[in-house]
Amino acid sequence: MMKRATFLKPATLAAALATTLTLAPLTPAFGQQAAAPAHDPANMSDMANMDMSHMKPGMGGDAAMQSGPQEPGQSAFATIAEIVALLDADPKTDWSKVSIDTLWAHLKDMDRVFTEASASTEPTADGARFTVTGPPEAIGAIRRMVMAHSMVMQGVDGWQYKATPTDSGAIMQVSVPPADKARLLALGFAGVMASGMHHQTHHWMLANGMNPHSN
Repeated sequence: MMKRATFLKPATLAAALATTLTLAPLTPAFGQQAAAPAHDPANMSDMANMDMSHMKPGMGGDAAMQSGPQEPGQSAFATIAEIVALLDADPKTDWSKVSIDTLWAHLKDMDRVFTEASASTEPTADGARFTVTGPPEAIGAIRRMVMAHSMVMQGVDGWQYKATPTDSGAIMQVSVPPADKARLLALGFAGVMASGMHHQTHHWMLANGMNPHSN
């Protein structure tokens, strides 16, 4: 049976998270930064002179800071900060199972694959074959990411994945319905890896000591 990709409306996803905490909120995918607000140079001196002595820093941010800087500076930092804030806000959090280090390691893998890896694309009769390579320090990350993504996305929208580790990285072969071949080739390796609304959920599971990549 063909699996279909599921996309939840932001309001629906937020409600589910508030009641069950089984889904992470919709955030920019790792490696993507939210657009920074534009500032009028004439007003920058006013911000620099703001008296913030009465403001106390908090794990989840303070309402009083909403008029000040919002960008946390780095996407992995922002992802972890968001997860920590959610864990802190949930009185049912089982801290004996939480592992932020596991999430941190996964985010490092994502970063290495998207910034250090290279991929060649070979069209096939029913899809494409992506040969992914990288420097020695990125090979492990390439293998983990390609193998995990292929397993999670297997069968979604009729797309079939076959991942094979290699000495220099991994090969991912994707077979798709004829109508999707042009889209597959346009996406390329990076687009295929970024497809699917499962990343946020997986980050939440990793932080809570679960393995989202197991069958």
